[in-house]
Amino acid sequence: MNQECSLSRRGFMAAAGGGLLAMRASAAGDARKRRDKSGDPDRGLKLRVASYSTRKFSLDETIDMLQALNVRHVTLKSMHLPYENSREERQAAAKKIKDAGIALMGGGVIYLKNDEKQILDAFEYCRDAGMTVMVAAPDLDALPTVENMVKEFDIRVAIHNHGPGDQKYPSPLDAYRIANDYDSRIGVCIDIGHSVRIGEDEIEVIYAVKDRLYDFHIKDVTERTARGANIEVGRGVIDIPGVLKALLDLNFTGHVALEYEKDENNPLPGMKESFGYIRGVLAAL
Repeated sequence: MNQECSLSRRGFMAAAGGGLLAMRASAAGDARKRRDKSGDPDRGLKLRVASYSTRKFSLDETIDMLQALNVRHVTLKSMHLPYENSREERQAAAKKIKDAGIALMGGGVIYLKNDEKQILDAFEYCRDAGMTVMVAAPDLDALPTVENMVKEFDIRVAIHNHGPGDQKYPSPLDAYRIANDYDSRIGVCIDIGHSVRIGEDEIEVIYAVKDRLYDFHIKDVTERTARGANIEVGRGVIDIPGVLKALLDLNFTGHVALEYEKDENNPLPGMKESFGYIRGVLAAL
């Protein structure tokens, strides 16, 4: 989205009107009260790690890092659960994760070509591992077949935006517009870093796709341009408190994954800092 064409966050909120803001504030307050009673430090949000963050490490090492982070959910990238693994190997990996006290929520990003066998294999991969959401980047002409598989397997597909240079889904709005032509289980995974890197307002875009928002990649970036680089959450330009408020306001029940792309050879310190900031913000809201 061109930055000049995008509403500023202030303009968007002003256009919404005082009545809508009041309703949102009331709904958010009610949701927070309900979550506070549970004593959940994550305020009902399913905070997790997208395992691309630990791409240089094994599955066992990734599990150790998740436990060190006190994170109980994960989405696996293929280096931690290869596509070519057998059904038995997929199930064994899922059991290992479960036995460690971690819920395997999904897989991805999975790139889907217009190839029925490849798409079927991807859905069987998710089914065998017990994944409920496939974070995906399907080719446009593959979507009719993807829809058929969604109906057969009852697995949600969350289309992931990749920002500058992505010819199909640079923005979550592109994914949302296309997903609306298909089964309601095909929706959106917002990568908020890539969204901000194309000049979008991080709060506006969440509300714009809310009814098909099935997954969320949280991160921070150094600037609101294509040059923006990944950085510890809280140190960059993204309005992380505003993002978390929006997700709480919507009573978001999907997955909120830290995708930490910096420091690939030693990601744990930056991930700890990022989760510390996120949880600090949640405690203060």
